Amino acid sequence: MKTVVAGGSGALGRRLCADLAARGHDVVVLSRTPRPGPFRQVGWDGVSVGPWAAELEGAAVVNLAGQLVDLRPTPRNIALLTSSRVQPTLALRAAAEQLDEPVPVWVQASTAAVYGDAGETLVDEDTPPADGPRQMAGVARAWEDAAAGVNAARQVVLRTSIVFDRDTPALDRLVRLTRLGLGGRIASGRQWVSWLHVEDWLAIARWGLGIDELAAPAPSGVLLATSPNPVRNAELMSTLRAALHRPAAPPTPELLLRVGAVLLRTDPALALTGRRAVSRRLTEAGFDFRYPRLDEALADLL
Repeated sequence: MKTVVAGGSGALGRRLCADLAARGHDVVVLSRTPRPGPFRQVGWDGVSVGPWAAELEGAAVVNLAGQLVDLRPTPRNIALLTSSRVQPTLALRAAAEQLDEPVPVWVQASTAAVYGDAGETLVDEDTPPADGPRQMAGVARAWEDAAAGVNAARQVVLRTSIVFDRDTPALDRLVRLTRLGLGGRIASGRQWVSWLHVEDWLAIARWGLGIDELAAPAPSGVLLATSPNPVRNAELMSTLRAALHRPAAPPTPELLLRVGAVLLRTDPALALTGRRAVSRRLTEAGFDFRYPRLDEALADLL
């Protein structure tokens, strides 16, 4: 399969491109700054249709383009998070509309944060997105809306939870804090954390592309990429301490977290809010998670 990847320079994009290439697939990365590498790179500006559009002919599309979410939740940053996702999506969409035949499959990235701070609600693919413009929920809705109705024979909207992988910001920051003795629960510790090992994310993405076969046919529509066993923040931190062989640590009060978030230029909502997400569609398809439990996932990664 020929696959055109937008956002191929990000953590998940690099992993997916390497995984597909290792399986013999033809990978083309759309890049603002093409440079020599293991995959063919084609220049684009992420805004307008150009010569790169010819690469879409007969190719699957994976759209992962978007600014890293680890930013302060200012109006300017939220606008940046939105535009960095919507503009490339609209450019890809416009290019696909010029094709004689629809794109065979379009995997559109999104985030489980589209459900907002869901509290104790168990969410799945049928749960409606959160209302209102608050932070990543509004960004995710705009991202998905920009891709709605693209010229594709099949489209998958991949709502991904926190993906744990080596040397990625999400896990690196937690590991650093734990090694510094700050690995206690955050605030009440009762907020849910939906997570996924990167190897399972890759397998889900391959099913979305139609490469891996499961009991069910390749999906279309919304697909939640998340572990079947979400955990509360307190369990996440205790499991992380065990994996790193660290003793018990005092909790981090909410006020201290908010002050620290200012210093680290990040969004405190990333730690204070959450959602208990489980994919109904993966369960029905008989998807076999390689790392269904958090302790197994962290033992492998750490």
